[in-house]
Amino acid sequence: MKILIVEDEKRITSFIRKGLQYEGYTVDVAYEGETGLEKAKDENIDLIILDIMLPKKDGITLCRELRELGVSTPVIMLTAKDSIDDKVKGLDAGADDYLIKPFAFKELLARIRSLLRRGDATKQVILQVSDLVLDPSSREVRRGDKNIELSKKEYSLLEYLMRNKNQVLTRTMIAEHVWDYDFDSFTNTIDVYIRYLRKKVDDGFNIKLIRTIRGIGYKITEG
Repeated sequence: MKILIVEDEKRITSFIRKGLQYEGYTVDVAYEGETGLEKAKDENIDLIILDIMLPKKDGITLCRELRELGVSTPVIMLTAKDSIDDKVKGLDAGADDYLIKPFAFKELLARIRSLLRRGDATKQVILQVSDLVLDPSSREVRRGDKNIELSKKEYSLLEYLMRNKNQVLTRTMIAEHVWDYDFDSFTNTIDVYIRYLRKKVDDGFNIKLIRTIRGIGYKITEG
């Protein structure tokens, strides 16, 4: 899953980003409100961590504008102010949860998991391509009667492919969703991870699900 952090304090952003990446999430970052608003419109974003005090556009305004645009992505609002009025403003603007700085990363992670569980039901359905099944709630993957163990990055890549089955995904699209916007899509890292997935998902099966679209990228299909 992909999380957007909109926070102008780079030390806090780095702390959250590293922790989330360690937990297997893909993370993108914006350091001011206007850029944050544009990135938050991306339908591939699963959750937004949003600071209230931001340059160019504050978090309350950003959240309100997102909701007016019909963007329903869950929002956790961050603030250094522990007052009822600030909480009410954030929740009235459309935030789903509220966390006061400083906070423990474990608490943030628990709130993220809770919101993602409560999120769009269409994102929580079991994914299936032929006899390959991925359960986002348990993160279990199997093909036929074979359980498949994946690394965090392999899982993220397979989930992205399966959520977009039968669609050609370019290397840039994969890089931006599974890695981040600073990732160099011209390296062979994506190809290496595709090979890892093929060994685990396709080797030993007559029907090969992961396809290379030469010069463009990859797709997963029923075969």
